[in-house]
Amino acid sequence: MAIKNALLVDDSKVARFALSKLLEGRDMEVNMAGSAEEALDFLSSHQRPDVIFMDHLMPGMNGVEATKAIKGNPDTAAIPIIMCTSKKSSSFMEEARNFGVYNILTKPPHTEGLSLVLDQLDNDVTEGNLPEPPELDTESNELDDDILDIPSDASLEMSPKADDGLHASDNNGPQVVPLTSDLIEQIARSAVKTHINNRLHELLSSLFDEQFDHLKRVLDESSKKQETAVEERLNAVTEMIEERTRNLRDDVAAEVNLNLSRELADLRKDLSRNTGFTGDHMAELKDHITSVQTIDTEFWQTLQSEAIQQAHEISRETAEDIAQRTIDLFVAQQRSATSRIYTVGLAASLGIFAVGIAWLSGLFG
Repeated sequence: MAIKNALLVDDSKVARFALSKLLEGRDMEVNMAGSAEEALDFLSSHQRPDVIFMDHLMPGMNGVEATKAIKGNPDTAAIPIIMCTSKKSSSFMEEARNFGVYNILTKPPHTEGLSLVLDQLDNDVTEGNLPEPPELDTESNELDDDILDIPSDASLEMSPKADDGLHASDNNGPQVVPLTSDLIEQIARSAVKTHINNRLHELLSSLFDEQFDHLKRVLDESSKKQETAVEERLNAVTEMIEERTRNLRDDVAAEVNLNLSRELADLRKDLSRNTGFTGDHMAELKDHITSVQTIDTEFWQTLQSEAIQQAHEISRETAEDIAQRTIDLFVAQQRSATSRIYTVGLAASLGIFAVGIAWLSGLFG
């Protein structure tokens, strides 16, 4: 949405509050001014808003004069102004647009009418269709409830009676309107009506503001009293809960201690009854020892048998090894003895052979 912030100009706090709540419901940022003069000061010292909601009738500078001042300033002339008024006539709306009002929002404002006006404004801003600021006539008077039927170039002439025959002396000059008693009465009534309306507006605004302030004070006091009462009640409830919880903790602790005492007493009784070996326990122990001995005996016999068998195998292997070594040694010794005998025999044979040769040599020598 292109319209994100607004300036509310209204001398009534109630009206500002009501309209601000509707705008905040559309996620808009809202600034407020209590008079037209305050609004002009705000525009000169703050960032300009996307839209201005201007009240029509206000003490001092009214909404029409404030709108002319805003549209006459080049820095603020482009800001769309929505006038909040109770007037609903088409002539007033046409005249209001002539001096720069974008649209009219009837008072009191309603959600549907505000939504239509803002949606149309948002669409015009997005598409760039906002009307150009008008050329304002600084000498023109503000809009009034009653428009007197007097020519714009007419001058007034005092006349004691309505039919005294005084008319314009020159048809080519400005028209002279006789100031009759009826015209004086009409002007007086218009002035009195305007004065009364302004005064009533001031009184009603003041009354609404007083009622609003009084209601706000009452609501604040009621809220404070309610918060105090709620806090006191919460404190009382908290204390009560703590007290009951404390008693409950004591009761639970006592019950737990009682149950533990009972269980410990029962355990002591069971232990006292089961102290020492009974005949059944001795019989069970004897059977267990006998079974263990039987298992050990069988295991020992098996182990002994295996040991004997392994001893036999080791003895046999050792005997075979010793016998093999003995045979090898005997064979080696036999071979050595045979060799020596052969050598001695050979030597003896050679000796005998030599002796024989020598003897033969001696014989035949």
